[in-house]
Amino acid sequence: MHFSIPETESRSGDSGGSAYVAYNIHVNGVLHCRVRYSQLLGLHEQLRKEYGANVLPAFPPKKLFSLTPAEVEQRREQLEKYMQAVRQDPLLGSSETFNSFLRRAQQETQQVPTEEVSLEVLLSNGQKVLINVLTSDQTEDVLEAVAAKLDLPDDLIGYFSLFLVREKEDGAFSFVRKLQEFELPYVSVTSLRSQEYKIVLRKSYWDSAYDDDVMENRVGLNLLYAQTVSDIERGWILVTKEQHRQLKSLQEKVSKKEFLRLAQTLRHYGYLRFDACVADFPEKDCPVVVSAGNSELSLQLRLPGQQLREGSFRVTRMRCWRVTSSVPLPSGSTSSPGRGRGEVRLELAFEYLMSKDRLQWVTITSPQAIMMSICLQSMVDELMVKKSGGSIRKMLRRRVGGTLRRSDSQQAVKSPPLLVSITSSSEPWLSSKLSAVSLRGIGSPSTDASASDVHGNFAFEGIGDEDL
Repeated sequence: MHFSIPETESRSGDSGGSAYVAYNIHVNGVLHCRVRYSQLLGLHEQLRKEYGANVLPAFPPKKLFSLTPAEVEQRREQLEKYMQAVRQDPLLGSSETFNSFLRRAQQETQQVPTEEVSLEVLLSNGQKVLINVLTSDQTEDVLEAVAAKLDLPDDLIGYFSLFLVREKEDGAFSFVRKLQEFELPYVSVTSLRSQEYKIVLRKSYWDSAYDDDVMENRVGLNLLYAQTVSDIERGWILVTKEQHRQLKSLQEKVSKKEFLRLAQTLRHYGYLRFDACVADFPEKDCPVVVSAGNSELSLQLRLPGQQLREGSFRVTRMRCWRVTSSVPLPSGSTSSPGRGRGEVRLELAFEYLMSKDRLQWVTITSPQAIMMSICLQSMVDELMVKKSGGSIRKMLRRRVGGTLRRSDSQQAVKSPPLLVSITSSSEPWLSSKLSAVSLRGIGSPSTDASASDVHGNFAFEGIGDEDL
């Protein structure tokens, strides 16, 4: 998850007192909360008591006198690095102390009182699930409430997640991020103040082998089936006319498991697809469509003659990756980078093992670069769990001091309509791929792998000659 403190604000103190500096904490470029230095210091002290000083990153020290503008900016940068370091630490970033601090700050910043409300959550096929929650309910609470409404068993909840999406004019979803434990879903979606933003339930694992666990349950089977039909209709899963005919035949027979078994063999099954963007693959400023799944990033592009081609990048061969942001300056401006009012430009760059002795950087420029980075990390996490012999199955965590308010009535997952027949304009999947040697390097000093914001890939360390 990408934390940043891109700006500060001078605000009047309580009851007309002296002014103070407020730090705007953004998550994936969206304002999450606004906090003071003293609040962050309090968080630091609490974490230090719980985990010890040796575990924590350095925290910017107090100053006896008022800060100069340059010192305010320096402290902002130090606090941003601190928050990023805490979030990325497996122990600190998952602690209830850290996450509850951010949830309280989010609710206070958005000035949302704690009260019971109705919240609409969509399934992948557009079906609406209406649940009653508190505005202060965290992501896990809301996920459990949705599962209860659908009658999804507790031991399958961990296979699904809630995603914040933007619904486009054609009804398709553009993924913004997976909702995290440090946020309040109701506040997150309503604070954006736009009907375009929705919360969607979708499976949250990448290895289709885990489908077997989910498909043993009626509700789980229906959720996977509805999601798969929707992905095919959107063109996310690539099918030929013959495969489409077979799928439609199984649909007509209501053979859901057989339908899913066939779908599992199709290219891009279970992938997340992103909006069209630009990459330097296979050449600079090349229009591509990026999909994430099956431990890889797929870049589809259309070559002259309307031919579709694909380049696949395995996460195990990515040594590291980073997300960078910049704001184009207005013409004639001398402001420092990132402080203008232009549109933020996000880039995901990863260093890829093209051959046994050749590493090379590849860059994707997309407003969804952070979401792509999150997908990479979750794929690596899943690979590492599997390598260690663990399981992604997460049992329902019972919290002390209260239970969820759950509706007594269950809502069935509606069967999706039959697949629309492929028309003559639809294109079959082309299995040919661009050769790795056709890639061109970035050669930019800004993508130095030693930078502090680079995400190292532990899965890369275990790569063997058979993977090359």
